[in-house]
Amino acid sequence: MQSYPKAKVLIDQNQFSLGSSEPRDSIPSFYVGNVPIYGRATLSPMAGVSDSPHRSLAKDMGSAWSFTEFVSAEQINLENPKAIRLFHFKKEENPVWFQIFGNSVESITIAAQRIELLNPKVIDLNMGCSVQRVSQNGSGAGLLRNLPLAGKMIESLCKFTSVPITAKIRIGWYNDDLNYKETIHVLQESGVAAISVHGRTKEMAYTGTANWDAIAEIKDFANVPIFGNGDIDSIGVLKQRLFDSKVDAVLIGRAAIGNPWLFSGIEKSSLTISEIHNVAWRHYVSMKEFYEKDSFILFKKYFTKYFDLFEDYKDEKDRILRVRDEIEFEESWLSSVEEYMNKFGLYYIKQKRPA
Repeated sequence: MQSYPKAKVLIDQNQFSLGSSEPRDSIPSFYVGNVPIYGRATLSPMAGVSDSPHRSLAKDMGSAWSFTEFVSAEQINLENPKAIRLFHFKKEENPVWFQIFGNSVESITIAAQRIELLNPKVIDLNMGCSVQRVSQNGSGAGLLRNLPLAGKMIESLCKFTSVPITAKIRIGWYNDDLNYKETIHVLQESGVAAISVHGRTKEMAYTGTANWDAIAEIKDFANVPIFGNGDIDSIGVLKQRLFDSKVDAVLIGRAAIGNPWLFSGIEKSSLTISEIHNVAWRHYVSMKEFYEKDSFILFKKYFTKYFDLFEDYKDEKDRILRVRDEIEFEESWLSSVEEYMNKFGLYYIKQKRPA
């Protein structure tokens, strides 16, 4: 196998966390390589969603570890500042897993060596992205149609980096051609430390229903930790999937947007608008600190989800979502919640706009 020289990363490592926040006084739920994992549910990696502010909140709520958004190996090797920025994390997010994608053994290996200098606990290879521009280029879910290449990637990553290597897959490319058994075999033989399985095919994208029978079958024959992903939208479903499939952990994706309480074992429907507002505002302030610019625009996808259970707040919510000025957005949000609380005679602690 070709050797790759250690690559230089032209970024300031001081902006990245070197610490760890794993509890030292409890027994790990399981290990990924030499990395102890405490807990059995985590925030799934999602482009434009699983950023540092969201990961920090999810981790504080009980998420077992933190996946970054997926980042192109090519952009890492071009030292694209925006790509490198996606690996920024705080120590409380640990253990942090960096997720990358690509279609070349050399490119993916050099990229992994570069980002290893930023101290991830694990590096994850994305083999599940169904977006056309990624999968049709042979990356993401495209690797499900080129398992020899996927195996060589894992082998190279294991040989030329010192952190555990994992992969996130789908159960197949086409609905009538599920190749998950072969995929798991190739990845395990190549040295993968754990595998996340989205119970849909590339053809399904995010439609239909996740196939948890396939996930359970994978867990039954696999010899590495298996994580299940797909359609977990409540505490009850989360617990049932863990019990039925026997997976080591579950990944929660879209359902966690505006509902980080899933990781705490708390049903969102049991919370008051004040309790939801306090967490939403904390999330927003964290995004303002992280992004500095246009954070209120980026937060709108969360805002609508946080307050989705309050039908009598819908008109106000829709009005606020149309606001295009940051100060007006914040003031409208705060005043509308205060008015809602006064209307229903509920207790509310008035907050101020962040400086």
